Amino acid sequence: MIWSLLKSRDPLEPTLAAGSILLPQETRRGRLAAAAVPVHLGLSVGWAVVLARLRVTTPLRGAAAGVGIAALDLRVVGRLFPRIGALPVLPQLADHAAYGATVGCLLARRRR
Repeated sequence: MIWSLLKSRDPLEPTLAAGSILLPQETRRGRLAAAAVPVHLGLSVGWAVVLARLRVTTPLRGAAAGVGIAALDLRVVGRLFPRIGALPVLPQLADHAAYGATVGCLLARRRR
């Protein structure tokens, strides 16, 4: 969101892009934003399960895994969904790395 504001872009752009995964033909912002909730929740929980199974239990490993997830999301999913592919790469990498680091940290705490 901060990147979007600094670059005079729509701060809801990533949210609307996530909603387009569930509703690819939709253009109404409210419906795309609503569709983004289950999409993002499902992806976040799903990737957390994968990271737990892979025993990614440090923030550093989690951040590295997050960058890997971003590469997959932006390269594979981005080709299938134009709104995902149109997102700026750098803030998406940072967001995914932060997500991975957070999951890694939480999994580390869980192991104690």
